[in-house]
Amino acid sequence: MSTLTTDKLTLAYDQAVIIAGMDVMIPSGKITALVGPNGCGKSTLLRGLARLLNPRGGAAYLDGKSIHQLPTRELAKQLGILPQSPVAPEGLTVRELVAQGRYPHQSWFQQWAADDEAAVVTALELTGMVDLAERPVDALSDGQRQRAWIAMTLAQETAVILLDEPTTFLDLSHQIEVLQLLERLNRDEGRTIVMVVHDLNHATRHAHHVVALKAGTVTAAGAPTEVVTPALLREVFGVEGAVVPDPRSGVPLCIAYGLAAPAPANDAVAPAIETVNDRQVAKLVGEW
Repeated sequence: MSTLTTDKLTLAYDQAVIIAGMDVMIPSGKITALVGPNGCGKSTLLRGLARLLNPRGGAAYLDGKSIHQLPTRELAKQLGILPQSPVAPEGLTVRELVAQGRYPHQSWFQQWAADDEAAVVTALELTGMVDLAERPVDALSDGQRQRAWIAMTLAQETAVILLDEPTTFLDLSHQIEVLQLLERLNRDEGRTIVMVVHDLNHATRHAHHVVALKAGTVTAAGAPTEVVTPALLREVFGVEGAVVPDPRSGVPLCIAYGLAAPAPANDAVAPAIETVNDRQVAKLVGEW
């Protein structure tokens, strides 16, 4: 299993520094969710981890080697990325799209081979796209299209998969479809998965590890049960809410009340109010 880390990583667009001196450790063989408000640096961090953005300082490491010192083809055999809302050329079929994932394994001396065909078939099977293999990508539903792109990433046969908001613009059923697919890939294939997620409850339900970002810094990192608290909702998202055990799975379930108000003059009052609210919500959730 591959280990992905950063050491004092600094990323910027032109003169705007988005991430400054960040240290992150991505657990191997687990699903990690990057969460935080818009503009906090989630997608920028993902681009830095994928070598799509050159660092201004520090580095990202894959198995202890700087990703910027690895040959491009070698890195592409170990790490795959699915950007947000990718677009396929018009008329491209699902099979042709998935076959693009084999590019890192091609060379002047080794063209399409049995291993490539097997990888494409496996990717189609894992994502449930076999029956749609000859259909144009632009004729698919949103959920099917997202699965086709994930299949392309799987065809790379990388140990690490990075996904930027894989459920964006999908309805609820397709969101669940994609997230459960990622769970199966992690569980059955042992893939390390890092995904940017907007819905905090999706993160707590489907990820083993959560990294919460705010203004380009890591506010908290760890298991959802350790990281996701009312204090985190307030500090990172600016929201007052309760965090209670999900009645079916036991994972943290976030229930927002509204935007966080300025801290009261007497800080001792706030915890008491929060405790009462949490108990009330927990009672209601338990009765569902």
